[in-house]
Amino acid sequence: MGFFRKNQGPDTVLVDFDRLPRHIAIVMDGNGRWAKKRGLPRRAGHAAGAEVFRTIATYCKDIGLDYLTVYAFSTENWKRPQDEVDAIMGLLKKYLLEAIGQMERDRVKMAFFGDLSLLTPELRELCHRTQEISKRYEGCQVNICLNYGGRDEIIRAARAYALDCQEGRADPNHLSQAEFSGYLYSRGVPDPDLIIRPSGELRLSNFLLWQSAYAEYYFTGVLWPDFTKEELHRAIASYQGRNRRFGGV
Repeated sequence: MGFFRKNQGPDTVLVDFDRLPRHIAIVMDGNGRWAKKRGLPRRAGHAAGAEVFRTIATYCKDIGLDYLTVYAFSTENWKRPQDEVDAIMGLLKKYLLEAIGQMERDRVKMAFFGDLSLLTPELRELCHRTQEISKRYEGCQVNICLNYGGRDEIIRAARAYALDCQEGRADPNHLSQAEFSGYLYSRGVPDPDLIIRPSGELRLSNFLLWQSAYAEYYFTGVLWPDFTKEELHRAIASYQGRNRRFGGV
């Protein structure tokens, strides 16, 4: 695909599409503040953010990205007002129903990271159906972190590993990072190369704590509903300008 130039001149963004990160992860933050700035209910911000997610996910597939992981709903988000939680879950249902109808055309694989047991039976079934359909496809995989927390993921993995040790399926004397990674929600998925956080916040917020050990970060003040393909280009260009040494020289 080669290079892409945006805004020729001093602010040119140069992206090498032949050297993309393999895996990009995004904290989709700022929906509520976007709505508040416009005098709208928070659910309007989530609706706008859902449309941006659809656009960015499709674009990542089109440019040849292997993996996109998004933080949709954390283990802490249940503390939000019930009407806001209901609105988020309603948008998820709408998106999954549409995705199932379009997966044969779009051929985007979908997976879910997180504890889905707290979702309604209907939502759990929709998640299961999309993952089953996805098994037929190759190409870009979109991972949706839903009722997800990085610490919770590590604790669950540790419990599962301890049980395997107790029942003789694993030997704690030979535990490696690669083996432990196999107990995470993200097993089989490479760690993210680039983590993007919109909204101006400068923290991970319990997102992919194990997997982010050597990720590169891109922070922007743009709120998620205002996030564009051009902002994605800026993040990728920033990533491509860095020297990743992974602890070496």
